[in-house]
Amino acid sequence: MADPATDLLRFIDAAPHPAHAAAALANELRAAGFSELAADQPWALAPGRFLVRRHASLIAFVLRGRALRRFHLVAAHTDSPNLRLKPRAPFAAEGCLQLAVEVYGGALRNSWLDRDLGLAGVVQRRDGSAVLIDLRRPLARVPQLAIHLDRTINDDGLKLNPQTHLAPIWGLSEGRDAGHEFAVMIAQAAGCAGEDILAHDLALYDLCPATVGGVRGELIFAGRLDNLMSCHAGAGALIAAADGEPGTVPVLACFDHEEVGSDSEAGAGGAFLGQVLERIGLAAGFGREDHFAALARSLLLSADMAHAVHPNYADRHEPRHRPLLGQGPVLKSNVNQRYATSAATAAAVRALAASAGIAVQDFVARSDLGCGSTVGPITAARLGIAVADVGAPLLSMHSARECAATADVAPYAALLTAHLRG
Repeated sequence: MADPATDLLRFIDAAPHPAHAAAALANELRAAGFSELAADQPWALAPGRFLVRRHASLIAFVLRGRALRRFHLVAAHTDSPNLRLKPRAPFAAEGCLQLAVEVYGGALRNSWLDRDLGLAGVVQRRDGSAVLIDLRRPLARVPQLAIHLDRTINDDGLKLNPQTHLAPIWGLSEGRDAGHEFAVMIAQAAGCAGEDILAHDLALYDLCPATVGGVRGELIFAGRLDNLMSCHAGAGALIAAADGEPGTVPVLACFDHEEVGSDSEAGAGGAFLGQVLERIGLAAGFGREDHFAALARSLLLSADMAHAVHPNYADRHEPRHRPLLGQGPVLKSNVNQRYATSAATAAAVRALAASAGIAVQDFVARSDLGCGSTVGPITAARLGIAVADVGAPLLSMHSARECAATADVAPYAALLTAHLRG
């Protein structure tokens, strides 16, 4: 079996789009004996391993027996900031074929300049099927304006208008019909005629493969580490945790749309997770009173990446809460509930980590700077489940190319595994 860091690289390269990430997770879980359930069909649950998908979101769980006392959950997300194509994306301008894009999530826009970009996502066909496509070749590029035409950029900084400055080029127009050319290309990838494509959800991605770097191989350079590293760790943890405490049901929830607020059918703000937990309870013979009692005993670890201290910008971190690359998982706290960690759940994580021999770091944002958020507060408020926010330290968060440490892969997965074992 590949070492954890190498396996993470493989997983990231297989998941250029959230739908591909959900498919890759499903493949790994099925290979480990998980059976897929249809959300629109009755569930006859017996002890075993199960998964259910909703678009680019996936929930998997293990029933260890008939007894059900509580849930131990790990929640992550399959989406990452990127450039998404608009419905009528192709056009021609100044002799070039271009694509109209929207910025998905809080992307570092400048990181998408001058990169070889592939195109991946979902194509909806007339017959009702959804097909994953991946044009894994140097298709497009967002060229930066030459310094000769913007002499002040190094002093005044780069400002990119998402409407006018981020449209990539993908060829020369030369009198060609941009819409027809694009339709033919996508149809070939989807295995159908152009007129059979009714809609698409397509994203550009950096073609540079995920790789190990650094003088001793101690670094990981990759796109989408936020948050595929957590999805990968969570899936491995769930597979490894099948033999845990019988009364605890381990659950992995990997949601789409976290980067844009989670308010969607398939997001953490929707009903997906709550419905799955209730259906598990129904299979155990629960009434509503039993279900609410189980939720009250449960604990969810919201697994998302954490801000490692940047050596060139150390002053942007709270002096006593500076997570270092390679020094283990991070417990994230925020009194304004941008993270859902409480004193009680922090204590639970620290005790869990100590029992597993795992060192835990702390992150709190500077009091004069804001911080991001996760699915943690959303699921805590929606389901009434106790939550702690954890992650692995990361540099260049929301860049097209991020940086983590190889030494953090195994202990992050080990912490999640210990939690899911109950």
